[in-house]
Amino acid sequence: PAGGTVLNLTAREAESARETATFIARQFPAKTIKEFTQIRLPAQHPVSIQDISPNYLKKVLIKTYEQPPADFASLLLVPGVGPKTVRALALVADVIYGAPLSFRDPVTYTFAHGGKDGYPYPVNRSEYDRSLSFLEKGIKEARIGRREKLEALQRLERWSRMLVKTI
Repeated sequence: PAGGTVLNLTAREAESARETATFIARQFPAKTIKEFTQIRLPAQHPVSIQDISPNYLKKVLIKTYEQPPADFASLLLVPGVGPKTVRALALVADVIYGAPLSFRDPVTYTFAHGGKDGYPYPVNRSEYDRSLSFLEKGIKEARIGRREKLEALQRLERWSRMLVKTI
């Protein structure tokens, strides 16, 4: 969201948080609810827990306890597990178990082809391709060493593959 903080559990640095959240979801719900209700965050903490109901969380955790998810992807498929549940599990993983979270925005570069209001408009694939071709041409024509060109082209290729997966 525009101006908001993004909890990014897809980031590589959040792998431990994903694994820990899945572990927590398999545990006896009363323990997790107790841990969750004891969390006290400073007002400036990037993740808010104000709108997460412990009673609703308990209902969802009973489901995950009775049918334990094999992995984080399976956890996300459990009926009732939505953004608030994932946020609650991530906070417990971070605060109680020390699993680091990521707040790195995964869509930072989509705004190069999106609205200035912070909300991207639908991605125009041909516009992305033209932009990537422009950057590739610029790198190839740059007056830099061969090694620097190869490294820059490899980075561009990695970004290109990552962007294609998201559109």
